[in-house]
Amino acid sequence: MTRTPELQPFAQNDMLAAYTRQRGSEFLANDEMLAHDGTVKPVWKKFIDHLNRLAHDELTKRFARGDQYLRDAGVLYRQYDESLSTEREWPLSHIPVLLHETEWATISAGLIERANLLESVVRDFYGPNELVASGQLPATLLSQNPAWLRPMVGQGSPELNYLNFLSFEIGRGPDGNWWVISDLIEAPSPVGFAIENRIAMSRVFPNFFQGANVHRLAGFFRAFQQSLFELKGQAEGAIALLSPGPMNQNYAEHAYIARYLGLLLVEGEDLIVSGGKAMVRTVAGVEPISLLWNRMPSAFCDPLELDASSMLGTPGLLEALRARSLKTLNALGAGVLETRALMAFLPKIAQNRLGRDLAIPNIATWWCGQENQRDHVIAHRDSMMVGSAFSTTPLMADPGTAVLTSDLDSTGAERVEQLLRASGRDLVGQEAVTLSTTPTYENGALVARPMCVRVFLGRTADGWNVMPGGYARISAGEDAKALTMQRGGKVADVWVVSDAPVQQHTLLSVGATRHAFKNANPTLPSRAADNLFWLGRYVERSEQYMRFFRAYYARIADGASHDDPSLVYLRERLMHDTDPETNAMAQTFNQALRTGLQSASRISDRFSPDGMMALRMLVRKAQELDQRFVPIEEIPIEISALLRQVTGFAGLVHENMYRSDGWRFLSLGMSLERSANMCAILSALTADDAPEGSLDLALEIGDSVVSHRARFSIGAHVASVVDLLCLDTQNPRCVRYHVLRAKHHINELPSLETGHILSDAARRTLIVETLLATSTADAMTPELLLKIRKDIGDISDALSESHLV
Repeated sequence: MTRTPELQPFAQNDMLAAYTRQRGSEFLANDEMLAHDGTVKPVWKKFIDHLNRLAHDELTKRFARGDQYLRDAGVLYRQYDESLSTEREWPLSHIPVLLHETEWATISAGLIERANLLESVVRDFYGPNELVASGQLPATLLSQNPAWLRPMVGQGSPELNYLNFLSFEIGRGPDGNWWVISDLIEAPSPVGFAIENRIAMSRVFPNFFQGANVHRLAGFFRAFQQSLFELKGQAEGAIALLSPGPMNQNYAEHAYIARYLGLLLVEGEDLIVSGGKAMVRTVAGVEPISLLWNRMPSAFCDPLELDASSMLGTPGLLEALRARSLKTLNALGAGVLETRALMAFLPKIAQNRLGRDLAIPNIATWWCGQENQRDHVIAHRDSMMVGSAFSTTPLMADPGTAVLTSDLDSTGAERVEQLLRASGRDLVGQEAVTLSTTPTYENGALVARPMCVRVFLGRTADGWNVMPGGYARISAGEDAKALTMQRGGKVADVWVVSDAPVQQHTLLSVGATRHAFKNANPTLPSRAADNLFWLGRYVERSEQYMRFFRAYYARIADGASHDDPSLVYLRERLMHDTDPETNAMAQTFNQALRTGLQSASRISDRFSPDGMMALRMLVRKAQELDQRFVPIEEIPIEISALLRQVTGFAGLVHENMYRSDGWRFLSLGMSLERSANMCAILSALTADDAPEGSLDLALEIGDSVVSHRARFSIGAHVASVVDLLCLDTQNPRCVRYHVLRAKHHINELPSLETGHILSDAARRTLIVETLLATSTADAMTPELLLKIRKDIGDISDALSESHLV
């Protein structure tokens, strides 16, 4: 039998030669891979054996393959700095976290127990409020809590659950037991990227993964998708996912999960409430929404009744909830369960309601509004973190407000004590835990890093369903507080491993497919259509600038000076008098591309990953050209390379994009921009004062030199150039060609009119097309061309007025 080339002779534990367990404050941290005696745990052994058979170079190639998949899929996260936010590559740790299915079953049962307890607690918070009335919970933890939404009191329905989807962040302590670090209720994320992590890891270890008996994730999403359709029931309207928008660090995941589950991705500005019903603005008018998966802080959802400063929400959303025309998951206001101080009281609430301790307790927490708990925190401050009682951010993941008192000098510790005594009810103390470690690959070796696991739960008709694995956070170093990606942390796939073959799931089961087809909704929000429209315009605009600059510098490279009359004319009439001695030329099309990418980023749920990757690469190449010195003779070559990429992007969109209304708006943007631009070019270059060579320049910019030679036996003449670039319906660079295409697209858009009356956009397009169809080249004066350009702009305005606002 021939040995697979990628495998090297097995050398036992080479990867583990330098691997050591970390020491906590008092003892060795528990390690997920190594048992206490230093041997590899059985669940890890096959994987480590496989890893040891791979040479360093081979591992590097495999890890690069996984990273490339994530880049191609557009899996990014948003990094926030002091003054700006930028998109960064997804920090995947290429070594998964392995847990046996038996242990996972214990974890799942414990978290389902906690989920049910939290359901009863939040139902009480917005219902009878017995926990406060009986003294089990201080009234101030609700009355002064910004996460408790008073307008939602009494709005619950007995037949509807408050919680439908949530997650818990858990960590293993030095004793081997699991603890809940935080309850993630309001907008549990990033469940969608757990899928992408899994796909990337299957590319890194393809052969091993297929035979490793790792539980699949698709079954969890299939069941949750089914539960969404069941929760919606027979109500009229779409199922939508409400996102804060592209500037949110989890927006890319919102777009992914909406696309994956077939949901309508909306932002607050997409929605209106009319007559007690939530409606989404679409290109076909307003359409109802029946179920809303909220992924933003509840207080931001309705500026009319909740946070008046919110720019993200929809006025009147609570009105729709009261009218029972709209359902949400989770219920608005459920985020109060994330309050840090609540963790101090959940153990006792569990005792009273369950008659026992929770199977998986949360990190020991003390609310400092009670004297005995405050004194305990002060007495044990060397092993405590102290932070805001009402924050819903996990304390150990919030270094901006949390204080680890053991890190302070005597003066700092004294100040913390004074603060605790003066403002105790606003603070909590939380045990500084030592998290277990897991291996990650750094500098050619495995090293132990603190980690926690995020576990996702979705409610189905049969109760809570737990995703079998999926997502872990790995610290950037030995500090367990550096788990967040903002502080350099990584993420890892979690493999739940069975001793026997596992069931192979797909999202498209028979039942799910039937419901999906029955409820398929091609709704296109006006905001999404607007972004697609402007994406088309900005890409086309950048191409025009590139053609200007290529033509300009081709002449400079051939020996012309910047003072040449034709080049001065070109700069002044068509290039906004750009300074040729600076990088301003490249900056113009660079800016157009960047703005186009911003538009694309806002509709990533409707734009193919290939298209997005092509656009990102195009922007990156344009930025490089903008920032580096390029010899004059090489500028036309560099811009030609960019033009090929622009053409490739346009071809990708044309050949691969489904012929939906979204594609029509993207194509409309391209066609209206190109036809208007060509009118401006012809008006300038066929004018009486245009210098010699202007007609050849028009053909070059219009990419029609070869076509002109093939069609006309004469050299460039005003009539022949105008005929080819303005009136010829067979030339894709021609004005009339794109006006005809725009007319066809507009006629296919959802009609907002009744009867036989044309829409304003359709009427204006017909007038322009009729003028072009009945005119001759000789009649196309520069003045008429500018009028046609304005008329095309009016078509764009009419289209925006009717469909995009």
